[in-house]
Amino acid sequence: MDHPGPSPGRGMAPGTIVDTDIPARLDRLPWGRFHTLVVTALGVTWILDGLEVTLVAAVAGALKQSPVLQLTSLDVGLAASAYLLGAVLGALFFGWLTDRLGRKKLFFTTLAVYLVATAATALAWDFWSLLLFRFLTGAGIGGEYAAINSTIQELIPARVRGWTDLVVNGSFWAGAAIGAAGAIVLLDPSLLPPDMGWRAAFAIGAALGAIVLLMRAWLPESPRWLVTHGRAGEAEAIVAAIEERFRRAGHVLAPGPFPTIRLEARTHTPLREVADTLLVHQRRRSLVGLALMASQAFFYNAIFFTYALVLTDFYSVPPDAVGWYILPFAAGNVLGPIVLGRLFDSIGRRPMIAFTYAVSGLLLALTGALFAADLVSSFSLAIAWSVIFFFASAAASSAYLTVSETFPLEIRALAIAVFYAVGTGIGGVLGPLLMGALISTGSRLSVFGGYLLGAVLMLAAAVVMVRWGIPAERRPLEDVARPLAARD
Repeated sequence: MDHPGPSPGRGMAPGTIVDTDIPARLDRLPWGRFHTLVVTALGVTWILDGLEVTLVAAVAGALKQSPVLQLTSLDVGLAASAYLLGAVLGALFFGWLTDRLGRKKLFFTTLAVYLVATAATALAWDFWSLLLFRFLTGAGIGGEYAAINSTIQELIPARVRGWTDLVVNGSFWAGAAIGAAGAIVLLDPSLLPPDMGWRAAFAIGAALGAIVLLMRAWLPESPRWLVTHGRAGEAEAIVAAIEERFRRAGHVLAPGPFPTIRLEARTHTPLREVADTLLVHQRRRSLVGLALMASQAFFYNAIFFTYALVLTDFYSVPPDAVGWYILPFAAGNVLGPIVLGRLFDSIGRRPMIAFTYAVSGLLLALTGALFAADLVSSFSLAIAWSVIFFFASAAASSAYLTVSETFPLEIRALAIAVFYAVGTGIGGVLGPLLMGALISTGSRLSVFGGYLLGAVLMLAAAVVMVRWGIPAERRPLEDVARPLAARD
């Protein structure tokens, strides 16, 4: 072992001071199978979210034609908003529990909620039951964002934290591709009756969720969280076991000594201290997080949730063919973080985040103007979205990266939840409703107005990032945001 520590079963009373080198030991690890498994088991959350979002977009036409549901375009927008509203409230509730009860308990709980709710969606019998099940599905996914983002941040070495986080968040669009491909097959009327195809499509998420639930059984609790909650012995045992896995795999680990940090053990962080941190002591960081989250939420949800409606209403694309148009859209989104992600660790957070937000906004304004002038076909619009979201995917992923690494460990999950909830509430819930209403007018100019609003929000967020962004690249989490429990 590199470092002797307290026995695994011995907890510490609140107020006990402990000197620990666990953060430095985790950051000095080379990339190994352990990190790959962490990213796979936890990162699949974004695949599930992408699957859910895409299914609603891809089956929008089928839902409108369902003899049981008989939805209008506005109803489809309401279903999308119900999912997002559930995600907002679920993120807040489960995010609060994640900081109090630990990362591991919550990423099991939130996945279970998602699994049951998405399976129930496939059994919806009317509009109101569909809204309820979509709300509960969103609650599970919203809770996942808080628990998973915080866990990944605390287990991945600082030097690759940016790229890893962007790729994980970008995997949302691998789920989108699965949803689109599934919709192409399952909405084929020659394979399944019209009212059964969309139900089978939602069952895909439940099947994937059941598999992932089993994958997470081996994951450890975050050692960083354990130390701050008076469980340094457990944290030491987990880190020692991780280090031993690397040695067995043939890695030679630096023996130390390593930089230490002095922490005061606590059972939880009072909500008053959370509010004081976000609204007073780190108000500027809160402004940055809000600007990034709200703008990308509107940008994505307003456009993507209503993409199928644009195709069917303005281009007369058959509902069972919508999936083909989503596939290139998804491809651009997956490639963006993979290709650009390394630059967020090398060039830096501030310039890359500002760049991707600004380019996304400018390209959206241009594409919207061409759409308003009826100068783009359904095919060229799909290509335009693919290019735009190549940059926008990296931008949106960097928003989650920013709010998860620039706030103290003790409130990390709840901070993610707060900014996800506020940002999604402002941009995500209102976006689909607004765009659904604009599309219902049948006016291309009205739809362009919605696109232009999204572009302005992205450009404004780029300015905020340039002015107040935090250079967090390759820095330990404890250096980027000093823990509330830290003592000199």
